[in-house]
Amino acid sequence: MPSLSDIKNLFPTKLHAVIFVGYMGLFISQGILITATKDNQNNYPYNPTTLVLLSEFLKFFVSCGLHIKDVGVQSLFQDIIKHSNVLLLYMIPAFLYCLYNNLAFTNLRSYDPTTYFLLLQFRVVITGVIFQVLFNKKLSRTQWFSLILLTIGCIIKHLHLSKETGLPKISFTLNMSLLMILLQIFCSCFAGVYNEYLLKDKGDSAPFMLQNVFMYTDSVICNVLLLSYSGEIYNVFLKKNIDSVLHPIVLTVVLNNGAIGIVTAMFLKSLNSILKTFASALELMFTAILSWIIFGIPVNFMTIVAIGIVSFATLLYAKNPVDNTPKTTGLSKV
Repeated sequence: MPSLSDIKNLFPTKLHAVIFVGYMGLFISQGILITATKDNQNNYPYNPTTLVLLSEFLKFFVSCGLHIKDVGVQSLFQDIIKHSNVLLLYMIPAFLYCLYNNLAFTNLRSYDPTTYFLLLQFRVVITGVIFQVLFNKKLSRTQWFSLILLTIGCIIKHLHLSKETGLPKISFTLNMSLLMILLQIFCSCFAGVYNEYLLKDKGDSAPFMLQNVFMYTDSVICNVLLLSYSGEIYNVFLKKNIDSVLHPIVLTVVLNNGAIGIVTAMFLKSLNSILKTFASALELMFTAILSWIIFGIPVNFMTIVAIGIVSFATLLYAKNPVDNTPKTTGLSKV
C-alpha cells in the first residue's frame, strides 16, 4: 500500500487531489449520462454532431467568461493580440482532437466495440513515449512497468471469453482499418501530451484561462471546417436537431462535457499526461461497476480481473510517480 508520503508525491496539495477526483467523476458521469439518453432501440434520440459542437461552443464561452471575470473585456482582446502566437500553437491539438473524434465514428464502423476499445488501450504506452520526447523526462523501469500493467488491465477489461473454447476472443488483421485506428491512437496521445506541453512550457506565457479560450476557439474552427467539408454543417443547425438536444438529460450531457474540457486543462496544467492515463483506466473500471448498479449491465469475470490489475498498477505507480511540477509555474495560474 502507498504511504502518506507516496500520496503527497502523487498529489502535492489537496487541490491536486480534487482535480484528479473531479476529472474521473466528470468522465464517469458522462458515460452514465450518455447511456441514460439512449432510447429503447439503443439509439440516440438526438444528433450527436449537434451535441458535440454545442459542447465546444459552451467550453469557449465559459473560458471567455472566466477570463473576462479576472481581467475584463478590454484586457481579453489585448491578451489575444499579445499572445496570438499561442492561438496558432493550439491549432495543432485542436485539429488532432477533432480528427480523433471523427475517426471514432469511422473506426466503429470497421470494428466491433470490444475490438475497438481494446486497440485504443495501446495509447497508454504511446503516451509514455511521447511524454518522454516532449518533456525530456525519462520514465523509470517501475513507471514503465506500471504503464504496461495498466495497458494489460485495460485490454483484459474489453476481452470476452469464447463460449466454445473458454478463451479470450478477439480478431483483427493488418489492413487500412487497423492503420486508421492507429492514426486515431496517435491523435489522442500526441494531442494530450502536446496540450500539456503548451500549458506548462511553450504557451505558458499566456494566462491559463486564455489558453483555454485559444484551445476552444481553434476547436470550434476545426469542427466547423471539417463539417463543412463533409457537407454535414447544415444538418447540425436544423431545427429538429437543435430541438432534440434541448431536453434536460441531454443538456446535462452538454454541460458535463463543458466542465470536462475545463477540468482536463486544469489536470494537464497541474498534474500530467501519465497520471491522466491512470485516471482514465480507473474511470473505465468505476463506470463498469456503476453501470452494473444503475443499469443492471453485468460485470463479467474479465472485468473483475482487469480491476485487480489496474488497481495494482495504480498502487505501483503511486510509489514512484512522475514529477508533476511544471517547468516555470504550478497551480498559481489555474
